[in-house]
Amino acid sequence: MSAPPLPQPRLRLPRQVRPGEAFEVRTLIQHPMETGLRQEGGRIIPRDMLRRLIVLVNGEVALEAALHNGTAANPFHVFHLRLERSSDLTFIWEDEQGRRASLTQRVLVG
Repeated sequence: MSAPPLPQPRLRLPRQVRPGEAFEVRTLIQHPMETGLRQEGGRIIPRDMLRRLIVLVNGEVALEAALHNGTAANPFHVFHLRLERSSDLTFIWEDEQGRRASLTQRVLVG
């Protein structure tokens, strides 16, 4: 039996910004981030971890974050970007089993 797909991530960013203006990006994905070290009722809960978040701006890597045991469940990331032209931002979450979730949103610059 295959693992269920990753849930759709949530994303908050402005629809439009001024050229060169720094803007805040917030993204969250629901995921248990089980390390394989925790027990429940004498049974070890199997490892189930996200391994990375990749953010692409017009197909170019703008951010790549490696996620490890210290990452909390339902990882929430906040960072800032600057754009000089309207761009497509693509967010890709990958887990250790090879599952992926992605979301693309356009930010207008003008």
